[in-house]
Amino acid sequence: MASSFSIRPATQADGAFLGDMVVEAANWRRGGARPKHEVITSSDHSRYVAGWMRPGDAGLVALSPHGEPIGAAWYRMLPRSDPGFAYVGTGVPELIIGVRPIWRAHGVGRALLQGLCDLARANGYARISLSVERDNFATTLYRSEGFAVTQSGIGRDTMVKRLR
Repeated sequence: MASSFSIRPATQADGAFLGDMVVEAANWRRGGARPKHEVITSSDHSRYVAGWMRPGDAGLVALSPHGEPIGAAWYRMLPRSDPGFAYVGTGVPELIIGVRPIWRAHGVGRALLQGLCDLARANGYARISLSVERDNFATTLYRSEGFAVTQSGIGRDTMVKRLR
């Protein structure tokens, strides 16, 4: 498979695909797949896509050479009253990223992560956060891109990157 892919800004029409990517992110373990409807309907995950694209939401979608969406990274501001896994404070967007399994380890996640951090910086954010399960291999990617663990939970860590 050629590793050539392109990246474009996410649009309102990408909401369903972002839902698919939440499922990919939740089901990163081989063979540990939870049914799509179970992931999407749980408030833990639906808060990241419900009502996409609302003010403050921004994202990127990676496309295969044939134009099919293969991954996405986006951020959303969640209120203190309905925090996500990576809530660290008001004014810090939470990042969500998902890549189709066949495209993992081809640079798609890194390109999306870098692009989204650039977008958040351009939009005036000083920091961006994400949550990752402790044994997820993506932790290595996040560390290499400047994210550091700021809070440890049960089986998962909150990581934050300073953008300026």
